Amino acid sequence: MRIGTFVLAAQFPGQGPGEALHRAVRSTEAAEESGLDSVWLAEHHFVPYGVCPSATTLAALLLGRTRRIRVGTAVSVLPNHHPVALAEQAALLHLTSGGRFSLGVGRGGPWVDLEVFGGGLDAYENGFPEALDLVLDWLREPRVAGRGERFGFREVAVVPRADELLEGPADVVPGASGPETVVACTSPKSVRLAAARALPMLLGMHCGDEEKAEMVALWRTAAREAGHPPEVVEGAAHVSAGVAQIADGAGDATELLVKTMPGWLRQGLDAHVTVDGRHRVMRDPVAYTELLCGLHPVGTPRLAADRLAATAERTGITRFALLVEGSGDLAATEENVRRLGADVLPLLT
Repeated sequence: MRIGTFVLAAQFPGQGPGEALHRAVRSTEAAEESGLDSVWLAEHHFVPYGVCPSATTLAALLLGRTRRIRVGTAVSVLPNHHPVALAEQAALLHLTSGGRFSLGVGRGGPWVDLEVFGGGLDAYENGFPEALDLVLDWLREPRVAGRGERFGFREVAVVPRADELLEGPADVVPGASGPETVVACTSPKSVRLAAARALPMLLGMHCGDEEKAEMVALWRTAAREAGHPPEVVEGAAHVSAGVAQIADGAGDATELLVKTMPGWLRQGLDAHVTVDGRHRVMRDPVAYTELLCGLHPVGTPRLAADRLAATAERTGITRFALLVEGSGDLAATEENVRRLGADVLPLLT
């Protein structure tokens, strides 16, 4: 069981972006000190839901601040980036961190980001497979040319090569020479896309164990159909996103989050603007918070450990990225991380 944190750099009502980013940095340092496995960083633009616009830039800072913990993006939104530029950053972070970087990528949403960065709606609706394959080529091959509908360029040398790591742990994919690549999956189409390329999935915090188990089963079926060997199919290191809040009383953690998270969710989610004016329905913030508290390790250390173990048993997933900043408070977040390491981890070994 590998327990990590999921960092949004969430800006709660009354806070500034500097406070949110400072909490993101400090919670990462606390995660390493507490013996957690990893930190996963989200990318958002133009909304206080998360004020980190470049997960790779923040990852570089955090890799420099730490020595052991794995740092990944969850996710870098491919339609907002040129895939070669993103892959170059991933190779750089992989090499300079001694293999501690994971590149998580996703399709994102139909947001105004597509207009600002020039990708356009087609990059969101149709361009993800081509962009993903170009990232993978760049991380695996010595020379790459762009031969797709969206990215066309002459063959060029890959510098630096991601497979030239002098030494480092191959703790996620045995024998892998470049950075781990993970794909955020929210639909059967994205599951099949990841499976065809034998890439592990990042599954969202809104999903329950039953839905995640179905997606893992579909991934395995699609991976076998794509011809991947049994050890690859069964050994895929998928990641389950969730929320964690540890408290002494059974209802104390839920009570805290129901007080703090809806204000952040209401302010953050309502700020999203669609690129084409399409209608969208925002979740009810209180109901969504209550749903998350019921699905994930929110409660006493024993309850948290039991929920993590149950998810692992039902889904086969043993890697977790847990949102720990739901209180919105720096001291409370650091204490939450500390308790995950000191009080929950020993119950899972």
